[in-house]
Amino acid sequence: MKVKKQGVKILLSSLFMTVLISSSICSGTANAGVSVDLNGDKVVNMSDVILLASAFNSVNGDPKYKPAYDLNSDGSINMSDVIILAAKFNTTINDNETVSIPWDWAGVVGTGQSLAVGAEAGPARATSQPYNNLKISLENVPIPPLDPTNSAFKMVPLVEPIRPYGIYNPPGPYPGNIFGETPHTAMANQITSLVRASSGKDYITVHTVVGESGQGIDCLKKGAVDTGSTGRAFAATLFEVKAIERIAAAAGKTYGVGAIVITHGEKDSGNTSYENELHTLWSDYNQDIKAITGQLQSIPLILTQQHSCGSSGTSASLYAQWKAGVDYPGDIICSGPNYQHTYASDGVHMTASGYEQLGEQYAKVYYEKVVLGHDWQPLQPTSVEKSGKVITVNLHVPVPPLVWDTTLPAPNQNVPEWKNGKGFEVYTQDSKITISSVEISGNSVKITCANDIPASGVKVGFAFTGSGTKRENGTYRWGLLRDSDTFKGATTGLINPNFCVSFELPVP
Repeated sequence: MKVKKQGVKILLSSLFMTVLISSSICSGTANAGVSVDLNGDKVVNMSDVILLASAFNSVNGDPKYKPAYDLNSDGSINMSDVIILAAKFNTTINDNETVSIPWDWAGVVGTGQSLAVGAEAGPARATSQPYNNLKISLENVPIPPLDPTNSAFKMVPLVEPIRPYGIYNPPGPYPGNIFGETPHTAMANQITSLVRASSGKDYITVHTVVGESGQGIDCLKKGAVDTGSTGRAFAATLFEVKAIERIAAAAGKTYGVGAIVITHGEKDSGNTSYENELHTLWSDYNQDIKAITGQLQSIPLILTQQHSCGSSGTSASLYAQWKAGVDYPGDIICSGPNYQHTYASDGVHMTASGYEQLGEQYAKVYYEKVVLGHDWQPLQPTSVEKSGKVITVNLHVPVPPLVWDTTLPAPNQNVPEWKNGKGFEVYTQDSKITISSVEISGNSVKITCANDIPASGVKVGFAFTGSGTKRENGTYRWGLLRDSDTFKGATTGLINPNFCVSFELPVP
């Protein structure tokens, strides 16, 4: 066996050098968060090749399969991984890529309304925990009172459903607020997968889910009145954080909260104060959670956009969910749109797979921001220009190049003026402006209008105005512009690129 293993190493080394010499084929791409520095010595060299050889030709499930060596996360270790490693051979790894693991248990707080608690997502799929991620079990203790000192509480593996299902209509309060598979188990497993692949270290998240189905941000905020069916989310968060902190200390573990995730906005579709209320929620959570955990690390609020309410016209919360990330960078982070994921038949809620896709997107952002400490922004506009009949939208592109998605149907086919816009919209306060064509040009999109553009009062949007028609297995607003990120979900196995946010901007 020893000779055979050495022979494999020599063979792979020979193959590796062939690939290295033939540099024209070294075009593989590592999955997001995956490090080609397999031994962690900050340089990619033959030591990493030898480690890759130790698991070469193995597949997920084999004892010799090493997830950290599966550089494109396709479930097998093969020549594709050799090509990826060859492309980085003899390079030094940036110290900025060092993962940050400040606690044994990193908390994630999930709030919001029905999409935060898995409405319509039954039966749950993520019913086993492949890593060491956790949730608190209340052990059938009557709640309220919210007593974090109860010795019956314990930590258990994070699986779906997060808790036993509650009463859906009218909504049940915490802890009976769960109605299907939430995004959290897929999110947790994705974070762990990314950290293990990049560093070989474990990363354990502990998830608290307190969302209230059908309720606006007034029921989620600090000081909300507990009516017995709503208004308990903020208090329930502090209750769980205190209980988990106590259990962690007893177990000799450290605990802090890494992020707050809010999946919300449908109820507040007409709320013009929504952005300010999001920021207040972020501020209150940071103040009160830090007082419990003693952490100095700030807690970002990560959100996604809602695209279903109202089904026609525009939505104040949809706009605010993008704009809050622009106005409060680093504190509030828009993970991007949610329109590209798989929805239930009502066009508002999602299937279990859709929630898992959302959880994987949240994890991508969490990994970049909380674990690596990077500034992360979605695919979003940075400026708008006009020349003749052409409007140019310049964009921040997380993973160039920009492309048009071919898996979703063309949007706005019942809106003649915008049917050629691939999701882009041009309009004044009184009328829609016809789009003749759209064209990608580097990190920009050029929108050619059929007629001269008015001198003032013109706006450009993307996936912003609902036409009352939803796509099959989708919701009421969507667009086709995305980047080329090859990030693949650890739970779904699906490629999850960054689609462009829904936005509206004035045309100068």
